Amino acid sequence: MAHTEFPTKATHAQTRAHNASLVLRAVYDLGPISRAEIARLTGLTRTSVGELVGELEHDGLAREVGRGPSTGGKQPTLISLIDDARHVVTLDLGERTFTAALLDLRGEVRERISRDLDGTDGDAALALVYDLVDELLARPHEPILGIGVGAPGIVDGQGTIRWAVNLSWTDLPLGSLLHARYGYPTIVANDSRAAALATFLFDGDDRPANLVAIKVGRGIGAGLVLDGELFRGDGDGAGEIGHIVVEPDGAECHCGRFGCLETIASAPAILRAAAAAGLPEQTLPGLAAAAADGDETALAVSRAAGRALGTAVANLIGILDVRDIVLHGSVTVLGEPWFDAIRDEATRRSLGPLARETRIVDGGTGEDLTLLGACALLLTRELGLTVHR
Repeated sequence: MAHTEFPTKATHAQTRAHNASLVLRAVYDLGPISRAEIARLTGLTRTSVGELVGELEHDGLAREVGRGPSTGGKQPTLISLIDDARHVVTLDLGERTFTAALLDLRGEVRERISRDLDGTDGDAALALVYDLVDELLARPHEPILGIGVGAPGIVDGQGTIRWAVNLSWTDLPLGSLLHARYGYPTIVANDSRAAALATFLFDGDDRPANLVAIKVGRGIGAGLVLDGELFRGDGDGAGEIGHIVVEPDGAECHCGRFGCLETIASAPAILRAAAAAGLPEQTLPGLAAAAADGDETALAVSRAAGRALGTAVANLIGILDVRDIVLHGSVTVLGEPWFDAIRDEATRRSLGPLARETRIVDGGTGEDLTLLGACALLLTRELGLTVHR
């Protein structure tokens, strides 16, 4: 019989850390809030709440901000989070650009730096990451809580980028490298996964239990939120839909196989198709404008890409039965002809009742989604917060 690790009783330190997280979450989510209300919501004693709030004040995370309405006795003192008490270094290692930013505890961008890749990959791309963080940390900032990174490719739970084709990174321990260089807690996640978390946490209060956020740009990847939690998969590769073969006799993909979704529906593939069709437009906005003006060739190129993506979406609907699917990234500029093709193909290729109840919506270009998601991952791990604005 295999040995199974059985959970043991929490230590005093673990219990206190859990209680501190409960208090901080109440202040974060509901502040300004009184100590008495925190005690009522958490089930902790007023004495414990008072001590833990005192620690937050001592650490510069919270402060008293005035009096609340009386319920018959003395007006209660209200406690509020200091949004700018800590900063998070966030990185979006994107398609053509690396972006580094300082975000506060509410996910507001305080500083931002971007650098175009211009074909940079391998060790040179890693050096660019260091340059961005060095420059960002040289600017005025509050105490740093940690570093959060959204990176392309397959990223494992230890922050190692197992495979990022476009950057020529294989088994790069980025999380360990950043932690060793800067000394801050560091978390590295797949960029599509980070963007999905940002969409889930920051996009209003009517939050679904399940969500798929698909990034469509130079590459294609999906982030899956199932039952309110990011789903990674057994090998950390959940959501790598860009390398599902949708056209067996199709073009060769940079992953080495043929007919992957990215060879048809990614931004470079769409522009190659436009050029092959004789269109002069060399950018996605130009292609979108031509389609909007009724150019049949531009419409055909946009719709073909949409149908290919719609096939993958149909598979997700059938396998996961997720009713909320958000599309974001540079290709979303193609607009309604592209979206209509995706919706039509997804409906045609999936079970009717499931397809009719699925919403496929436009998440826009999502410029800050990966930054927000990387920040949310860090705040969730380091402070135990369920982040929202």
